[in-house]
Amino acid sequence: MKNIRNFCIIAHIDHGKSTLADRLLEFTGTVDGKDLQEQVLDDMELERERGITIKSHAIQMNYKYKNEDYILNLIDTPGHVDFSYEVSRSIAACEGALLIVDATQGIQAQTISNLYLAIANDLEIIAVLNKMDMPTAMPEIVKDQIVELLGGKPEDIIEASGKTGLGIEQILATIIENVPHPEGNVDQPLQAMVFDSVYNSYRGIITYIKIFNGTIKEKDLVKFVNTGKQYNVDEVGVLKLKPEKRKSLSAGDVGYIISGIKTSVEVKVGDTVTHVANPCKEGIHGFEEVKPMVFAGVYPIEAEDYEDLRAALERLQLNDASLTFIPESSIALGFGYRCGFLGLLHMEIIQERLDREFDMNVITTVPNVSYEVTNKRGIKLPVHNPAGLPDPKDIEFIEEPYIEADIITKTDYFGNIVKLCLDKRGIMLNQTYLSADRIEVKFKMPLAEIVFDFYDKLKSISKGYASFDYHQIGYEQAKLIKLEILLNGEKVDALSTLIHEDHAYSFGRRMVDKLGDLIPRQQFDVAVQAAIGAKIIARSTIKAVRKDVTAKCYGGDISRKRKLLDKQKKGKKRMKQIGNVEIPQTAFLAVLKLD
Repeated sequence: MKNIRNFCIIAHIDHGKSTLADRLLEFTGTVDGKDLQEQVLDDMELERERGITIKSHAIQMNYKYKNEDYILNLIDTPGHVDFSYEVSRSIAACEGALLIVDATQGIQAQTISNLYLAIANDLEIIAVLNKMDMPTAMPEIVKDQIVELLGGKPEDIIEASGKTGLGIEQILATIIENVPHPEGNVDQPLQAMVFDSVYNSYRGIITYIKIFNGTIKEKDLVKFVNTGKQYNVDEVGVLKLKPEKRKSLSAGDVGYIISGIKTSVEVKVGDTVTHVANPCKEGIHGFEEVKPMVFAGVYPIEAEDYEDLRAALERLQLNDASLTFIPESSIALGFGYRCGFLGLLHMEIIQERLDREFDMNVITTVPNVSYEVTNKRGIKLPVHNPAGLPDPKDIEFIEEPYIEADIITKTDYFGNIVKLCLDKRGIMLNQTYLSADRIEVKFKMPLAEIVFDFYDKLKSISKGYASFDYHQIGYEQAKLIKLEILLNGEKVDALSTLIHEDHAYSFGRRMVDKLGDLIPRQQFDVAVQAAIGAKIIARSTIKAVRKDVTAKCYGGDISRKRKLLDKQKKGKKRMKQIGNVEIPQTAFLAVLKLD
């Protein structure tokens, strides 16, 4: 066990951790020849397309150092704030972390957030300055920032480049010398923590585990502590580029087990695996349950695809434990699921994966956050969507979730960013100059205000230089009202939102104008209205597609034309009563990008 090192790579998005992981795999000979490609661990088509890491990936490397053989288990983690749960799971399976900082950009918001996660778990931190081959690198300035954040000496920070391979040997040597080996006892009862799982259509569910105590081998009868279910182990192994079978795994190892589990509900991330004959006294206290931030309804376009959608969501949940879902129904859209996501990018990725991996065409409703409503009798009710809001006469007050946002930016954009946050009902908590031209600012804001277009706006006004991170801090009272959209007098569930009363009119106005542009013209006039209760606050009319019925009248009395137009008018009126307006999927998504 003293020759095992478990470590993860943490960094802000786009600081080059996947490229650095490539060099580590290449240098240790784990990957070579035809398998060698850029971002080798990002095996999902979506990850390669967007150039971001969505899933954390575990891989084992073998390395000889001072004539001793070492086993290094590396976990590459995502950098985007929406996937921070993946990072927390990876950290729970490690004893050390490589903190990668881009030498051209310096410390960013997510770097600080991931670092605090690692420190809270007592991980040994190794600071690495990446992209040293870039002409715009500022090593001295960035090293000062790291020392201020982490302590230590500037000369301890490793200079590296994922492109050229600079500093790779030094990184491996530092990991072996500084990262503690896993603690554990091979002779104690088996105690292994599940940190990920993946579905294989032939073998069932493959469970990834980190073993704290004991040994696990083929044919063992094991049980999952939380669910109480028992299984025979068919295969155990380690995670190389492709899984490699082993006879047994013991304390300190990171690997996988296959035990023929078919239903995804039976495997929970954070659960403990132990032997049935000689169980451990208690489960491992892994990481806390994930708390979704953003909720949206996901409905199949065809009603008969409802069960297929359930199966697809269950498979995705196996691979992405931060996705939650419960069944719900809507008058307009039929049966579907109310899904909880960690953010808008997470929601977009899940929608893409449903389409690509499971060929599911879905409609997603307007995303919103969950509120707490206290009624006149003093009972608190959680409300996840506007349709579930009690009658306004019965509401005492509504509370909405608040977050603390941490933004790091260049001083040139500071004024515009403060204005953006204040427009979003933010309250400034403090500001700190990190250097002469970089500033960190903390805001307290309602979560609902950042759900829509906050991230995009922040990036555009700062020309991509601002970085953003947030965490939830509780609920506070707010003056919220329910804004509904009506098409020809019929309410559209999927487009109704809970909104602050100061923003209701302008939001309603923009919404009906946008829908007026997106909904195709019908054979009759379509009224698109925004309403608060019984009061209509904005309206847009989609004009009917009309046939020129008077084209055949050449001259003659005006009454001939009038008669034909009246006849057409009656037909349109009849059509409107039985007519049905189809809302395209783009209309649901356009609400997110109103500006």
